[in-house]
Amino acid sequence: MTDHATPTSPKTQPLFITMHSSDNVAIVANDGGLPAGTRNTITTPHQRHTKQGTIMMQRRTLVHTTLAAIAASFATWPAFAQGGWPTGKPITYLVPFPPGGTTDVLGRLIGQKLGAVLGSSIIIDNKPGAGGSIGSEVGSRAAADGYTLVGGTVSSHAINVSMYAKIGYDPVKSFVPITLIGTNPLVLVVSQASPYKTLKDVLDASKLKNGGLSSASAGAGTSQHLSLELLAFRSGVKFTHVPYKGSGPAIQDVMGGQVDMMFDTSVVAAPHIQSGKLRAIAVTSAKRLASLPDVPTVTESGLQGLDNFEVLSWQAIFAPAGTPAPIVNRLHDEIGRILAEPEMQAKLKGFGMEPAKMTSAQISTFQQAEVTKWAQVIKAAGIKAD
Repeated sequence: MTDHATPTSPKTQPLFITMHSSDNVAIVANDGGLPAGTRNTITTPHQRHTKQGTIMMQRRTLVHTTLAAIAASFATWPAFAQGGWPTGKPITYLVPFPPGGTTDVLGRLIGQKLGAVLGSSIIIDNKPGAGGSIGSEVGSRAAADGYTLVGGTVSSHAINVSMYAKIGYDPVKSFVPITLIGTNPLVLVVSQASPYKTLKDVLDASKLKNGGLSSASAGAGTSQHLSLELLAFRSGVKFTHVPYKGSGPAIQDVMGGQVDMMFDTSVVAAPHIQSGKLRAIAVTSAKRLASLPDVPTVTESGLQGLDNFEVLSWQAIFAPAGTPAPIVNRLHDEIGRILAEPEMQAKLKGFGMEPAKMTSAQISTFQQAEVTKWAQVIKAAGIKAD
């Protein structure tokens, strides 16, 4: 965002205050920048009466009080406004999921380039658990000084607040959004050795199996879990949810045949589909993905109850609430430039992600709408965290 420039240092910005009145009082202050070297020049008409002298004294007192307050405000100006951020101190990028998942992959890609731009090391710190809630809570309690970033998702920052009785943070109030990286539909996948080739095959098999087919996810309340629950709710077919601490270990068990199937983002699933280890059954977007043109949408299955079926995961970057606006704006601009690079655009599209470009305020509005939407879905489907 470029509409909020970093404040100019008080040492280089002169301050002039002029007050016009019938007594022609003029104050010219600070030819070298407050607070150091403050100079006040006050000119007045010749005081002919005591009353006028009293008025002038009052005005002088008011002016000196005002200038003193301004000087005090500059004296307490945050260090970042004086060029103190970033200092070279490492920046922690909290990933609330294990290595190998979408949030981790994107965090490492962005972090490497961002560190080079800022001249600071970006340390990826994976803190998985509870659908992203554990790591997000840690991030919400970090100092709001620009040295902690949080990789947020639709799960950690929109769904979990309705899934869990208590998550230890408010997904909206505890953070300030920096960047919406992009949106990403999910892909229903099975092992290449699985007998299921269509969505109808999956639903028919689940109807016949006691408890239904098993379906892995990155954790209770994640977009993978919600996609499964929405499929069950809309189709009337039961499944057994198997939550993991992240996509990495979950998808490994799907490939190994320990779990029947899984919804996952194309960021994670696409490489395994292309290598032949997984078979794609359907995508949760409204239209087919350019990266997986032969995979039909859930709606295209034509099965009862699955019309207009759409689930989008999204990835964003947040900072703890209270992080100074100039720092947020700098991060937003730098990450925006990184994401706009042709190389990054190609990678995002290769992952099946639709790049997004929003201001911090627009992300806040989008996020609040997502919180509301998923709260309605969770309540209607009677979904609870395992």
